[in-house]
Amino acid sequence: MMNIVEVVAALIRDGDRFMICQRPEGKKRALLWEFVGGKVESGETKEAALIRECMEELAVTVAPQEIFMDVTHEYPDITVHLTLFNAVITEGVPQKLEHNDIRFITVDEIPQYDFCPADVEILAKIKETLA
Repeated sequence: MMNIVEVVAALIRDGDRFMICQRPEGKKRALLWEFVGGKVESGETKEAALIRECMEELAVTVAPQEIFMDVTHEYPDITVHLTLFNAVITEGVPQKLEHNDIRFITVDEIPQYDFCPADVEILAKIKETLA
């Protein structure tokens, strides 16, 4: 079994909508949609990693809140343990520093987007909770 990589992501809401980001071309799982976030670096807390990733990818400061959900997913090239935090933007306006696109969508719009496989379970819970 491969090493499990710790990954964090943010569930950022705006009323009844939530933020999704489209992965850039040229990266693994290119152009699939996901939640903003990334790998936890050695010696970093999950919350610190989330704050850093949101700054690097969106140029915003976030305040991580409670964990919404966590899942483990095995891709052909990597196994990830993804922790999704509820998070609030405290400073800045999201910018596309790394992603191809950023959108706020409603639960009803989920089927219109192709998400990374690791997010499928999370989206099912979002449908239950935000619907």
